[in-house]
Amino acid sequence: MTTTQARTEADHAQGTDPHAGHAAPAAGHQGGHGPHGYSAQKDAHLKRLRRIEGQIRGLQRMVDEDVYCIDVLTQVSASTKALQSFALSLLEEHLRHCVAAAAEQGGAELDAKVAEATAAISRLLRS
Repeated sequence: MTTTQARTEADHAQGTDPHAGHAAPAAGHQGGHGPHGYSAQKDAHLKRLRRIEGQIRGLQRMVDEDVYCIDVLTQVSASTKALQSFALSLLEEHLRHCVAAAAEQGGAELDAKVAEATAAISRLLRS
C-alpha cells in the first residue's frame, strides 16, 4: 500500500476525507461546464491523477526494463486500486452534490440522477 493510499484510508476512517462533500456529474451532463461538485477539490484531484499517471509511466518503465512479471503485476494492482479509489471519491462527490441537489427538486430530476448513479456504480463494479 502506498503512503497516499494509507493516508486516504485513514482520512476515510476518521471521517476527514479531503475529497468528501463534493460531487462529480455523469459524463455528458451540463455540457462539461463547471462548477461541479468536485470543483472545490479540483487541484487535489488533478494531483491525485498525476500521481496515478506516474504509476502508469512506472509500469511502462518496468516493462521496458524487463522487470519480473509478478513485480509488474503488483504495480498493475496498485494502479488499478488507485483509479478505483479515485472513481469512488468522484462518485461520493456526485451523490453529495448532484444527487442531493436533485433530491431537493424531487420528481423526474431525482429519478434521473439516481439512475445515473446506479449506472455509474454498475460500470465500476464491472471494471
